[in-house]
Amino acid sequence: MIRPEQVWQSKPEAAVTEQQEASEDAVMTRIGQAVILLHAGDREEARNRLGEIWSEIGEEGDSLHRCTLAHYMADAQDDPADELAWDLRALTAAAADGQEDEPQDERQDGPGTGSPQDGRPARWEPHPAMRVFYPSLHLSLAADYVKLQRPEAARIHLARARAATAALSDDGYGNGVRAAIAQLERRLAAEPGAGPRPGSGSGPRPFPEQSP
Repeated sequence: MIRPEQVWQSKPEAAVTEQQEASEDAVMTRIGQAVILLHAGDREEARNRLGEIWSEIGEEGDSLHRCTLAHYMADAQDDPADELAWDLRALTAAAADGQEDEPQDERQDGPGTGSPQDGRPARWEPHPAMRVFYPSLHLSLAADYVKLQRPEAARIHLARARAATAALSDDGYGNGVRAAIAQLERRLAAEPGAGPRPGSGSGPRPFPEQSP
């Protein structure tokens, strides 16, 4: 199975460079340097550097910084529960760009305590610049829940990943994310007691921007 982080890693330096140019500050440069270490196999040093940056920007820092850092920090974790906690932080940071409070169904009090539900608050609307991140963010969460043997939670986030793919371009990154979603869908569908395919009529509601 293609892991979600492999999709993000397809052009990591280019992606971080684009974000750095957009943010016009040094934080993305430092995150990018840590990501290069991560992809080179130095997970411990990458964790240390990302942790230092996180402590500096804090929970109330720039949402793009927090989303990007938390996503890559999740990739650097060895414990699936810690990976889930950081992926939830990445999603919370992305959602913070679209509303004053974080989404009710992703609120967490500590590592691994997110409790995804079927709906979204009616007033929730992601920032346009963040929409392209949502398929991969939810795909990562779905993979986390599979590792933690929570298939129903995985299906919820996989359905949200599928619903958000309209924001993806028809390029290598977008096609890679779509392929990874399809692979995880097939894996979950093949499991004993599998319910309806993610994205079917009985699944969770899509993001507001994909609603009919």
